[in-house]
Amino acid sequence: MLWYPYTQMKQVDRLPKMIAGNGVIMQLEDGRSLVDGISSWWAVIHGYNHPRLNAALAAQAARFAHVMLGGMTHGPALEWAAELVRITRLPGQEAGEGLHHVFFSDSGSIGVEVALKMAIQYWKNLGIQNKHKILSLRNGYHGDTFKAMEVGDDSDFTRAFSAVLHRGYMLDIPTGGFDATPEQVQPAIDQLEALLKENHAHIAAFIVEPIVQCAGGFHIYSPLYLKAARALCTQYDVLLIFDEVATGFGRTGKMFAAEHAAVTPDIMIVGKALTAGYMGHAATLSTDAVFNSFLGKDDEKALMHGPTFMGNALACAVGLESIRIIESENYLEKVARIHAIIREELDAVNSPAIVSKRTLGAIGVLEFENAELLAGFKPFAMEEGVWLRPIGNILYLMPPYVISEGELRKVTGVMRRWVEKISGK
Repeated sequence: MLWYPYTQMKQVDRLPKMIAGNGVIMQLEDGRSLVDGISSWWAVIHGYNHPRLNAALAAQAARFAHVMLGGMTHGPALEWAAELVRITRLPGQEAGEGLHHVFFSDSGSIGVEVALKMAIQYWKNLGIQNKHKILSLRNGYHGDTFKAMEVGDDSDFTRAFSAVLHRGYMLDIPTGGFDATPEQVQPAIDQLEALLKENHAHIAAFIVEPIVQCAGGFHIYSPLYLKAARALCTQYDVLLIFDEVATGFGRTGKMFAAEHAAVTPDIMIVGKALTAGYMGHAATLSTDAVFNSFLGKDDEKALMHGPTFMGNALACAVGLESIRIIESENYLEKVARIHAIIREELDAVNSPAIVSKRTLGAIGVLEFENAELLAGFKPFAMEEGVWLRPIGNILYLMPPYVISEGELRKVTGVMRRWVEKISGK
C-alpha cells in the first residue's frame, strides 16, 4: 500500500486519482475535472503538460537522463547553474556581486540541510569555534529532514521528534504585514539586535523565508525587516540565509522575494517551481565569501555532501526551459494580473469567522478562527470543480501562473461560497 504524506493512514479510504492534466486542469479517473488552485504544492507554475517543457525533457532524455556529478560534469548542469546565478542577481548589481556558486540537491528540505551545513562549516573553516547555533523565525517551516525541523516551528511536523531536536534561537516576525510602518517593524528589529548582540559568538546563521512564511501559516511581513536583518547579520558576523523554496520564481510578485528588500543573503535555497513540478530538485546558492572558505589543500575543508541525483540532466533541461518561459512570456506581468484579481475577489469575502485576509503576488489567504470551520471544505471544493487543500485554519490559493481570469474567479468563487455556507447565508 502506498504511504501518503502528512496523513493518518488509518483514516485513508479512497483518494481521488489523477490520470491526466492540461494547463491548470486536473483530470480525475472518475471523470471529474478540477482547476488546480495550489499548483501541486506551489511547484506547477506553468500548469500541466506544457509543450515546451515536455519537448525539453524529451530532447534531453534522448541524449542521457542522468550522470553523477561526482568526478563528472555535463552541459545542462553548467548552463543551469550559470542561469541561476544570473537571475538571482539583484537589479543594478554588478556581475561580480551576488550569489555565484550553486550546489544542486534533490528536494527543498535537502537544499536547506545543505545551506545549514555550509553555514556551520563556514565558520569552522575560518578557524572560528562554537558558532553552530541557528536563528530562525517562529511559525517558519523549512522542511522535514532533521536539521530543517530544528529551525522550523510547527509542532505538527516536529512533535514526534522533539526529544532529539537540537533547537537554536527563535524570534517573532514583525507586525503590520508587507506594508508595515517603520514603527511597527522596529520592535522585531530591536529583538533581533538584542539577541545577536548577546549571542552572536554562538550563532552561525539566521534563516528566514523572506517576506512570506508559507506552510507555517502564510504570515507576511515587511521588507524593512529583511533590510535590517542584512545589516545586523553583517555587523555581528552571522550568515543570512533566505529559504526561497516556496517564494522564488515570481510567487511574491518579484522573481525572488529578496528583491522586495533589495538585499542579497549569504546563502539562498530554491526549489519547488525550480523545475516547474516536473521532478524534485533544489539548489543552494552562495556568495564568493562562503564558497571560498571551503577551498583548501585537501578534503578537510571541502563540503562533504553529494546527493546522487544532484544536477540530474533531465531536471536541468526542464529548469532551463522554465526560466526561458518565465522571461519570454513576461510571467511577472501574469503574477501582477493574478494578484489584482485575487485581491479584488477576497476583498469581497467577509464573515466574522475570518480572522485575517492576506494577499501578495500570486498568493491569497483567508485565515479562519479555527480549523473546524474548514472541515469538509476539500470535498465541497471538488464538487465545485476546484482543487484546494487548506492547512489548519488557513484557506489559501497559489495558482499556476497560466491560469485564466475565468478559472481564477472560479477558484475564488468556491472560497466565497464556502464562507457563505458556514456563515449561514
